[in-house]
Amino acid sequence: MKKFILAISVSLAVLISAPLFAAGPSVPVDKANNDLSDKESLKRGFQTYLNYCLGCHQLQYQRYNRTFTDLGIAESEGVEKYMYTGEKPGDHITNTMPKKDAARWFGNAPPDLTLMARLKSPDYIYTYLRTFYIDESRPFGVNNTTYKDVAMPHVLQDLQGIQLKVIDKEAVAADHENGILAQAEVSHLTPAMGGSLTVEEYDDVIRDLTNFIEYVGEPNKLERKALGKWVLAFLFILFILAYLLKKEYWKDIH
Repeated sequence: MKKFILAISVSLAVLISAPLFAAGPSVPVDKANNDLSDKESLKRGFQTYLNYCLGCHQLQYQRYNRTFTDLGIAESEGVEKYMYTGEKPGDHITNTMPKKDAARWFGNAPPDLTLMARLKSPDYIYTYLRTFYIDESRPFGVNNTTYKDVAMPHVLQDLQGIQLKVIDKEAVAADHENGILAQAEVSHLTPAMGGSLTVEEYDDVIRDLTNFIEYVGEPNKLERKALGKWVLAFLFILFILAYLLKKEYWKDIH
């Protein structure tokens, strides 16, 4: 019995620690603080996705009519205002970009984003879309502090404007004096200039977009969490009944 308990404990430790080792080094991210229950935010994020993202990034596992239902959009309104591609409300949210051409244009075909929030986390996406900066050495003239040497252009630049990356030479020198070599450079981004939105307005747009991408990754997430509470309550009651039944069966032996 002791060996069995030890084996279970080791297995659990391996399962818990494996994702930490697999994840590798992480980058600092900002909290998105989005709200999946805010349907108006989801609608705004959906519209932003259609306007700026769908041309390259599909949502091939998400259907239009499921999105309309979950976001409280009438099907007739959804077809008129939100269906940029597809012929029927039951179609998946896809685009017509040929993968071979996309790979030639961008170096790699733009990924499908249906499950991106589950892969990278909403906080990562929120931070990534706010940390583009000018880098003339890159093919599209921009780079990203969250995803170094990214091949994606800054498609939201007309909203955010441009940012410059400023190296903090004093902080770098201080790190070297203290023997800190892990961080290659210490830098910050200057406030965006030339965009149609203020910094706060742009952050709100990205928060809505992140909210929608998280929703698409698991449309029934809120229902799952609500149901989970009832399942845990049921298991707790079942445990008590099973324990009482066990005592009744074994009372004559003990």
